[in-house]
Amino acid sequence: MYPARLITRPVIYELGRKFEVVTNIRQASVTAEIAIVSLELEGKRGEIRAAIEWLESLGIKVEPVEINTIEG
Repeated sequence: MYPARLITRPVIYELGRKFEVVTNIRQASVTAEIAIVSLELEGKRGEIRAAIEWLESLGIKVEPVEINTIEG
């Protein structure tokens, strides 16, 4: 979940440039107040951890989701 102050920032683009991860947006809901994004990250475990820590340092709440939940 993104706080309102980050909604217009291209965070997912920055994530892909800053870390060696492949991003895949699975689902998204964006309003003027909040953005909720289901994002699949693929890459080495250490890179994924670093990417998640970076997102959290920006104030983005990260909650792991099982892939089977998304695929149905």
